[in-house]
Amino acid sequence: EKAINMPVYEIEELCSDVARNLLGRHEYATRSEVRMKSEYVVKRESPSTKMQCQEVVDIFAEAIATRPNEEDIDVKKLIGAEVVGMTACPCAQEIMRDNAKAALRELGVDLETVINFLNKVPMATHNQRGRGIISLEVSGDIQVSLDTIIEIIENSMSSSIVELLKRADEALVVERAHKNPKFVEDCVRTMAKKVVSEFKHVPDDAIVTIKQINEESIHRHNAFAERVALLGELREEIENN
Repeated sequence: EKAINMPVYEIEELCSDVARNLLGRHEYATRSEVRMKSEYVVKRESPSTKMQCQEVVDIFAEAIATRPNEEDIDVKKLIGAEVVGMTACPCAQEIMRDNAKAALRELGVDLETVINFLNKVPMATHNQRGRGIISLEVSGDIQVSLDTIIEIIENSMSSSIVELLKRADEALVVERAHKNPKFVEDCVRTMAKKVVSEFKHVPDDAIVTIKQINEESIHRHNAFAERVALLGELREEIENN
């Protein structure tokens, strides 16, 4: 109750305060863990008509407090989010592109015009509702922006999605997704690159967990990809291509 009634600006800081207080109240204990889940409201606008709307994102945090000696308390904290977006399958789209090319050639359209058309108009493919998840575990007073995590996930799929859409917005979202087709593993790679780019202040020993779950539309199964690594490992991999 004391931690809740005090000003708290980050969900992971609340977990940290509670974990510290638990060890402070129980002198015989050497470890405490606190986990929290919540819904976080973010403001967004539709891509074409610019209508203002609110989106709800699932967020979560953890804190682990340990007592290495009688006087000190060390805290590790984790912050993460799960964001829903949209992906378009590259494989089926390539097949549809080849079919369209053959059909246009049969109709007598010259090859240069066919290529120009296919480069301008994205072909149909099947879509997935994607769920991207990122969490970072850090020690001490390192700050990790929750809003940045959410933006990284949104921008790592074929397209972000918005609750309120007019017809012009729907067309733009669909076109944007089909111009940016991605497999489930592509989303994880993109998230990893953006985490490295956006969190330069976070030390190498931070633990990064990245997941992407695509709910398939033409298969009974879902597609899943995951990467768990130290931030330093991701930095080294990206630097070495």
